[in-house]
Formats: sequence, structure tokens, C-alpha cells
Amino acid sequence: MSVSSSFGSLKNVLAEAAKRGVTEARARIFGHVLNPTGQRSPHKILRKKLIGDKVAAWYPYDINKDDPLVMARREQERLNRLEMLKRRGKGPPKKGQGKRAKKSGR
Repeated sequence: MSVSSSFGSLKNVLAEAAKRGVTEARARIFGHVLNPTGQRSPHKILRKKLIGDKVAAWYPYDINKDDPLVMARREQERLNRLEMLKRRGKGPPKKGQGKRAKKSGR
């Protein structure tokens, strides 16, 4: 009885070794990551292609942001509009005199 059980266990050990060898060879040939313990691994995420360049290509290059003359003109227009609103009394309130300050009764 012990002889047949030892052959059975030997057969199982050899089968496991052959299976492990085939698995390792397959991983080497096809470039897979071998994970015999089955623990979580970031490999699935890391093997995906990066999409940063693809997303950046969706948006065209805006030359106006780099041109100092365009930016200066926009800033001047903003200041002119703000000055016009202040003259009409519609500009932003001074610091500490907004709606919240009036509510609390300061």
C-alpha cells in the first residue's frame, strides 16, 4: 500500500513540475509575467499604453497664449472694462464690504 501511494505522490510531483516548467516556458516565450502565488500586481495597469499624447492631440495649440501682445491687449481691455464699471458704481466692493460683511452686521 505504501508503494502504490508513493508512486501516486511521485506521479503528482512530476506532473506539477512539468506543469510549472511549461508555464514558465510559456511566460518566457510570450512575454507574460509569471504570478504563481496569485497576489495582486500592478502589471495589468502598467502594460497599458500611455494616453497623455493622445489626449494632448485633441486640443489644438493656442498661439494667443504665447503672444505677449495679445495677452497685453486682453489685460488692457479687462482693466478698461473694470474702470468703466467702477465709474458707474457697479465695480467690485472693497475688501470686507461685500454681501457677507453686510449680513453679519460688522
